[in-house]
Amino acid sequence: MKDFYAQYKTDEFWLAREKYWEPGLQNTYESQFTLSNGYFGSRGVLEEIPHDASPGTYIAGIYDKIGSQVAELANLPNPVNFKFIAKGEKIDVAAMDVLRHRRILNLKKGLLIRNTLYQDAQKRRYDYQSLRFVSMHNKNIGAMQIMITPQDAPCTLDVITQIDTSVSNSGILSEGRKQHFCVREVGRSRSDEAAYLVVDICHGRYCVIFWAGFWYKTDGRKIFSKENVFRLKLEKNQTAVFTKIFYLKHFPKQPDQDYSECKKETFREFSLALRAGFSSLTNSHIEAWEKLWKRADILIRGTGNLQTKVRFNIYHMLACCHTDSGFSSLGARTLSGEGYRGHIFWDAEIFLLPFYMFTFPEAARNMLLYRCNRIEKARELARKEGYRGAKFPWESADSGEEETPEWARDIDRTIVRIHTHTFEHHITSDIAYAIYRYSAATRDKGFMRQCGYEILFESARFWASRVKYDKGKKKYVIRHVIGPDEFHIEVHNNAYTNIMAKWNLSMGHEMFSRLKGSPRLFREITGKISLEETEAREWKETASKMAMNINKERVIEQFDGFFKLKKIIPKSTDEHGMPLLPPGLKAKDLGKTQLVKQPDVLMVFCLLDEFFSLKTKRANYDFYLPRTVHKSSLSPSIHSLLACQLGDLQKAYSLFNVALRVDLSNLFGNTPEGVHAASLGGTWQALVFGFAGVWIRKGELSINPRFPLTWKNVVFSLRWRDDTVRLDMTNESIRVKIVSGHRGEVPIWIFDAMEKLKTNKLYVFKRKAALRKEEGYYY
Repeated sequence: MKDFYAQYKTDEFWLAREKYWEPGLQNTYESQFTLSNGYFGSRGVLEEIPHDASPGTYIAGIYDKIGSQVAELANLPNPVNFKFIAKGEKIDVAAMDVLRHRRILNLKKGLLIRNTLYQDAQKRRYDYQSLRFVSMHNKNIGAMQIMITPQDAPCTLDVITQIDTSVSNSGILSEGRKQHFCVREVGRSRSDEAAYLVVDICHGRYCVIFWAGFWYKTDGRKIFSKENVFRLKLEKNQTAVFTKIFYLKHFPKQPDQDYSECKKETFREFSLALRAGFSSLTNSHIEAWEKLWKRADILIRGTGNLQTKVRFNIYHMLACCHTDSGFSSLGARTLSGEGYRGHIFWDAEIFLLPFYMFTFPEAARNMLLYRCNRIEKARELARKEGYRGAKFPWESADSGEEETPEWARDIDRTIVRIHTHTFEHHITSDIAYAIYRYSAATRDKGFMRQCGYEILFESARFWASRVKYDKGKKKYVIRHVIGPDEFHIEVHNNAYTNIMAKWNLSMGHEMFSRLKGSPRLFREITGKISLEETEAREWKETASKMAMNINKERVIEQFDGFFKLKKIIPKSTDEHGMPLLPPGLKAKDLGKTQLVKQPDVLMVFCLLDEFFSLKTKRANYDFYLPRTVHKSSLSPSIHSLLACQLGDLQKAYSLFNVALRVDLSNLFGNTPEGVHAASLGGTWQALVFGFAGVWIRKGELSINPRFPLTWKNVVFSLRWRDDTVRLDMTNESIRVKIVSGHRGEVPIWIFDAMEKLKTNKLYVFKRKAALRKEEGYYY
């Protein structure tokens, strides 16, 4: 049987595969094979929607609250819905015998390709091939094509295709399943070549308009179908080609419920795609993906198996790359599922933003604009809790209000009350940190003027009101918090929280002082938020007296009393090298031990590397890593990064391989709920900041690779300010070219030596032995 889509399966290093049909893996592959363009995402369901399938169609930023504790990403009607019935039997992996089943996600081209061979009860075989994509060229368009061939006898096919409105969001705890939209209108175009659907988001402010057009070919004749259900006769070995183009776009709800103008606008846009045809749409989509990969690909020569896994992680971040003036940001499970209800956490700014900052700064800017657009809600939240400035919510959706649910399942599946929204305040300094790093990497003065300075100052103002002066310690303390290690609830002086607050206060003062150099802008910003110099000076004073416990071995105590907790060091691991909890230890008792869920103290060293001596970092790494049980998907990648920086390459490489497979191997058992965004970004950081040794040092780019010995060389590009830095590196040499639209010099640290590189000129540097001068540190 001819492979109709063989041209899209040629490069093994770009292909993620499903090699056989296994019902228990169905939902995992749906997440892994999600097609998305940043505006909307479509889970990689099989077109016939088998039993236990979880179809998901999500528009970035569209949430609803009906029937749930908090707002959640709305699962919209499913346009990927195609059913065939042959002589009374549904052509379906759950209904017929599956003789062969293969699917491929082409990561380079953003295409999902399928080939399934079915056999019915009478031993008649049907070859099924399909190709579909969510257009990266036109972000309102999706397209799919299916080819069916009866191989043993003529058949009559019943064809059913429609935009499925029976979908719903998954049930969580006691909520049950819920539908976040209501059908407002259905109909067809005047030409009768397309159908439309209008749905309202129930408690939201938006409607969504869908269009779909469908045609089929037998013996080369193209026939537009005017019906969603019809019958077609096929001869033995005659192939029928079914093609469907669909479109979706959201609008503000119309007060008079008159959507006529919206329908006209969307039909004009949709009809252009419909007339363009499937091949043209496919080619435009592929070209758009090629442009993305030109910026983002990382080529690792010397290890083929690793290459595809790296690209899988990058693919899912590219699939979220989007700009919409801050209407949306990136949720913890991207647009691939409903885990964490699609909420935005610190994952966005700390784990994902660095990838976009160095590849697509416009997307990074969009993520920060999401926070800027909701600063008034952050101010309201601070005032409500008795603080000044702006306090950002731990979980955010569309409004900027706190959206953390009251209840959730713990790691042992017991239902527990959630306290993160009450005590996990470090997200405010995380956002300030992200803004500072973005500004350093891009020098985006317009963004800083628009809202960057304002958030830096308002977050510092929050921390100044959040701390309390302890007369006995003669230090400022922060009580009643949760750090990144969420095993320990409502602790005092969590190290990560205190150090990031200290940084936020110090940077607030520093930015205030820098801003004086632009008197007009200084007056504009400080006048807007009524910020006086005396207040900024108080930030600096408070930062200098922030409480921190550190013992004589230079180990920073994670929080007050941590060293007195029960010492438990896991003795055994699973097959991936991940520590196993001691038998009999219950989840509710983890807070009584020194076991750590994920990097907490060690997280600080990844963000504020320049403020700590190598001796301090090593002492804490040696202490905390054995106590860390990696019960968060973000944990392996961050520990890999730190291990790399400290020269523990065996551990760095081991943890990097775990991080790469978090979703490919469903290591945490919940990939069916969506891919793990923080792990995607953390894995990229482990590779680029860890092994490739890229960092921002003293305000300038720094590169000092430390690759595994099997890696022959690594090739990738970075955006740095207004230029592109092209790199081809080994452990001993760096080939670098600054591609720029202007002539000049760019200072870059190469192998710990400051070099000034002329733009558009290729340089080759060899490693030399060099000592790095000791500097001043926090600790």
